[in-house]
Amino acid sequence: MSLSPETSSGEGVRINRFLAAAGLGSRRKVEELVLSGRVTINGQPVRDLAARVDPERDRVRVGGRVVPPPRRVVYVLLHKPVDCLTTTHDPEGRRTIYEHLRGAPMPILPVGRLDRMTEGLLILTNDGPLAFRLAHPRYEVERVYRLWAAGEIDDRTVRRFRMGVRIEGRLVRPTEVRVVHRAEKRTVLEVVLHEGKNREIRRICRELQLRVDRLVRVQFGPLSIRGLGPGEWRFLSEKEADSLRRSVRLGVS
Repeated sequence: MSLSPETSSGEGVRINRFLAAAGLGSRRKVEELVLSGRVTINGQPVRDLAARVDPERDRVRVGGRVVPPPRRVVYVLLHKPVDCLTTTHDPEGRRTIYEHLRGAPMPILPVGRLDRMTEGLLILTNDGPLAFRLAHPRYEVERVYRLWAAGEIDDRTVRRFRMGVRIEGRLVRPTEVRVVHRAEKRTVLEVVLHEGKNREIRRICRELQLRVDRLVRVQFGPLSIRGLGPGEWRFLSEKEADSLRRSVRLGVS
């Protein structure tokens, strides 16, 4: 259990949550510690379960022993812009996602990748167990993309897209394909995947001779890119982080 930047700012976190996150036991056990009068905040005894603590400033003791603040786990949602790499460093000097993360706590690593010319929702975190499960195909976390393709794509091609294509002897097939808009010069599709295979959508388009004008990941699991412009980032709320953890069958904080 850990504290996110959002929960440890402003008015702080409830004392029972702080103690549980620091590893002093279950919520019930730490509530008993507080009610027993063994907990102090900055030298003052606390028996109120609604009391709050700022992990950065306040000193908490239990039975006279200092409780170190729990490790801060960071969850960031970035709208990756086009023409930048999902990597920490590029030897050729090309732009990376970290140029758009100034001010974010480090180190944090991306959950999976988006290729250079694909934009959209990217999660970065230092929560290793969560990142592993989000990226692992076993947990089938839904990824939703919006695809702008040149020309008017007919129903036959859409059906072929849904059926998938064989690439290097392996069937590459999306979970779902839906026509959002179709016109003479451009077609917009919504494509759903349950695992992030390398450039899967672009490889299908190449096999079907479709020209990709733009590709954006608009949703990852329960999270949406709505409200963030390209290159913008924000912290996840506690509720959003918990929803991610539930989506891969991890306990909530």
